[in-house]
Amino acid sequence: MSKIRRKIITIDEDKCDGCGLCVPACAEGALQIIDGKAMLVSEVYCDGLGACLGECPQGAISIEEREATEFDEEAARRHVEQQAARERVAGQATRCPSLAFEAAGPSAGCPGTVVRTGAMLSNWPIQLGLVPPAAPFLQDADLLLAADCTAYAYGGFHELTRGRVLLVACPKLDDVEAHVQKLTAMLRESTANRITVVRMEVPCCSALVRVVEEAIKRSGREIPVDVMVVGVQGEIVKA
Repeated sequence: MSKIRRKIITIDEDKCDGCGLCVPACAEGALQIIDGKAMLVSEVYCDGLGACLGECPQGAISIEEREATEFDEEAARRHVEQQAARERVAGQATRCPSLAFEAAGPSAGCPGTVVRTGAMLSNWPIQLGLVPPAAPFLQDADLLLAADCTAYAYGGFHELTRGRVLLVACPKLDDVEAHVQKLTAMLRESTANRITVVRMEVPCCSALVRVVEEAIKRSGREIPVDVMVVGVQGEIVKA
């Protein structure tokens, strides 16, 4: 294939620690963790726009301009579809039945299996920082943005996920501005309908609401927001 001079990502292997945060940020599937390092699997899959740059905590990814094979959008789409199909097959072949979030008793080869009931996750990943802004499951979705602690404090948390796309974050320990930028990109690139924020009653957790308000403002969209507050004793303080 012929090459042209264009912008494309480059990875500093000395800085890369193989955390993998960049991989889900690339909607074209151009990145993979190989032998403990992030690698560009093919030049044709990299559009050079750098959606992965802000996801690297080590600053190991940058954009350079050089001779490279031209980006092929159709090839990237096929690559992502084939990769997803392989992952589904691998998961069906190797995982224990309980990992499918189904109500099931202990099975052979899976000692200690716990019976699981309740709502199933409709999406993966769920960490706000790991979800690509163009993820297909964000289209026409009602979003549930929950503070990390709420799932542990509120016993009925899984019921809140029914019919919603779950995103989780910590407004105290995480990079709030990074979350604002990520959510803004999601709202711009998706057709999300509504956002429900679930936060703890502690003051620092109110920042999660501000993340949503600022992201909506920057996106230029008008999206209804509901706020639910969970008390430290596990009760619903505000619904």
